[in-house]
Amino acid sequence: NFGNLLCKLFQFISESCTYSTILNITALSVERYVAICFPLRAKVIITKGKVKLVILFLWAISFISAGPIFILVGVEHENGTNPLSTNECRATEYAIRSGLLTIMVWTSSIFFFLPVFCLTVLYSLIGRKLWRRKRKNIGPNTVIRDKNNKQTVKMLVVVVFAFILCWLPFHVGRYLFSKSFEAGSLEIAVISQYCNLVSFVLFYLSAAINPILYNIMSRKYRAAACRLLGLRALPQHGLSSSKQGSSRGWTEPAGTT
Repeated sequence: NFGNLLCKLFQFISESCTYSTILNITALSVERYVAICFPLRAKVIITKGKVKLVILFLWAISFISAGPIFILVGVEHENGTNPLSTNECRATEYAIRSGLLTIMVWTSSIFFFLPVFCLTVLYSLIGRKLWRRKRKNIGPNTVIRDKNNKQTVKMLVVVVFAFILCWLPFHVGRYLFSKSFEAGSLEIAVISQYCNLVSFVLFYLSAAINPILYNIMSRKYRAAACRLLGLRALPQHGLSSSKQGSSRGWTEPAGTT
């Protein structure tokens, strides 16, 4: 029973974090869209209190959406074998027969492809806004703000691209895994095993790659990491100008008008 509980709990936490990751990346992109396209309104809309509520709300959605995992998985063993030798944490026979496994695969896919579509639209709108602003006569403060905005957008685009690269094979593998239980799908089962091997490596890589990307692309992140570790950050040229153009966004400074 204890092993069965840990099996369900581990899969539930893993699934919740999966949903939370893409929802938080989407929320960050929405924040950047509002801050760049509607800078004056963003100062009123985006506050620390509202940000905390949004984060709690996104985690609540993630936990609720991952709830069926407690029914979907469990400790199972091969029929006619010694349970002590073949026990493993996997989808239950009930989940396969009832179609719950297929439903969860499609739910997981929606949590991936729909936000990716939203991110594509948001960054297209942000890019158009920055391009139009570049063609107009603008003051020095706006130049600093747009420079910071572009750096932030570049960082988030790279993060989103890395997310898609790491997670797309995972969702393809899940779909193939759900199809491998159908009759006459031996080839799909073999392909699913190889796909899962690659996808799980990328799955764990995605958990470690974001801090590396932030360190490479974000000066503020590097400075904050140095402060957290008690290290002295290297002096950065133009840091004062960057501070003058900072805003209350979730990510890199967007600048003031």
